[in-house]
Amino acid sequence: MSITTEDEKVGMQQASDAVAITLRKMREYAKPGISTKELDDYGGELLAQMGANSAPKLTYGFPGYTCICVNEEAAHGMPSVDKILQEGDLVNIDVSAELNGYWADNGGSFVLGEDIHGHGKLVQASKDILKKAIDNIKGGVRISEIGRLIETEAKKAGYTVIKNLTGHGVGRSLHEEPHEIANYCDKYNTTRFRKNSVVAIETFISTKSTIAEKQADGWTLCGNKGGFVAQHEHTILVTGGQPVIFTAQNGIWD
Repeated sequence: MSITTEDEKVGMQQASDAVAITLRKMREYAKPGISTKELDDYGGELLAQMGANSAPKLTYGFPGYTCICVNEEAAHGMPSVDKILQEGDLVNIDVSAELNGYWADNGGSFVLGEDIHGHGKLVQASKDILKKAIDNIKGGVRISEIGRLIETEAKKAGYTVIKNLTGHGVGRSLHEEPHEIANYCDKYNTTRFRKNSVVAIETFISTKSTIAEKQADGWTLCGNKGGFVAQHEHTILVTGGQPVIFTAQNGIWD
């Protein structure tokens, strides 16, 4: 969407606060021994307390309030009573929701407890790359150039990017134009970021894979070559200078 009034900006901020606070509190709530279903139910309660509605449930009939991925899962992880979190797991939580007609999206990967499997470097790379990408976004910048920056930084750090998972426009629905803000330079995409538009920027940084493939449950995506994926995402307002980060309260850069 394009922000044209102060009321629209306030509406986007309120929806963004709901998903950001939910993400932060879910990350704090996660601990070894609980199921991803328990963690997801907690996230659903938080959204409800703020009057927000789960976007994946509303839009796709997703069997959970949030998407929770563990270890080799790359995206759209389906919460389950059988998936029990363990010390050192690589966990990703993606929270998107609707509030009063406005939609916001954010996510983040983290290591649960002690980093006994060495996932911390990947997580930090994803955070750093997202920050650099957002710092370079303003009205008039080509979307493909931000994709080039993300892939270049990933390669410098020794990683690949997932090419079929992308950022996107957001605001009046979960996915809007621009529909694909890729993590690589798509030379056929000549679209530029528009000032006053709202977009969800997300990194998908991988140790091995370049494509995410759907699994037997019909939802969960895993890398085509195995390995691990870290994702971080903010909903932002594009300006003529530094973007406004609507989902700053999620604390993924803290």
